[in-house]
Amino acid sequence: MTDAPAKAWRVVLDRIEGDLMSGRVGPGDRLPSERELATTLGVGRSSVREALRVLEVMGLIRTGTGSGPSAGAIIIGTPTGGMSALLRLQMAAQSFAIEDVVHTRIALESAVVAELAQSEGAGLDEVRRVLAAMDDESLTPAEFVALDAQLHLALAEAAGNGVTVAMMGGLRDAIESYVARGVRRIADWEGAAARLRQEHHHIVDLIGQGDADAARAAVTDHIRGYYAQMSASTA
Repeated sequence: MTDAPAKAWRVVLDRIEGDLMSGRVGPGDRLPSERELATTLGVGRSSVREALRVLEVMGLIRTGTGSGPSAGAIIIGTPTGGMSALLRLQMAAQSFAIEDVVHTRIALESAVVAELAQSEGAGLDEVRRVLAAMDDESLTPAEFVALDAQLHLALAEAAGNGVTVAMMGGLRDAIESYVARGVRRIADWEGAAARLRQEHHHIVDLIGQGDADAARAAVTDHIRGYYAQMSASTA
């Protein structure tokens, strides 16, 4: 159910990466508007925004709002070295084994929550906003999955490590894909969603309490638990 948006996002990244790598565009140049990119590439504007957000996190573009010379996205860097590899991570992520994605998530997100706990949850406004949105029991499974991915990315963004954010962004499609497959395979999805909501709140509460070890253990159990439930449902 998330395959189409994921493919659309990759189309946008592939196009912009190709233009950057070939030198057709470079620092100081402006990208076409969201509307123009969406029309040219035949994707939704939400897919364009997702791709631009990843590029901005990587320091390749800077976006502005409103109108005039500062509006839109301007290129401020070129994807050389590590940045180029991180862009290619987004393209390659769909072929990664689920087990590898799960292990990588645990490594990255355990470090994220432990770091956030050291500051006792300062700067978690966006995390709490997404958390509140996920409490809406009228959400469709597809909406829940999209918000779930956004919640975990928002935690990484709150921790402030740009490399971790870029890697989580690069893995987002792969993460959403296996979470979405779980939705289709788990018989009692409503019960599973309620448990996931409770686990999310527990993780954020532990961060707020400054308990790094407990937060690390909770996010590990959260990620492993969903994967185990999904695997058990296909056995």
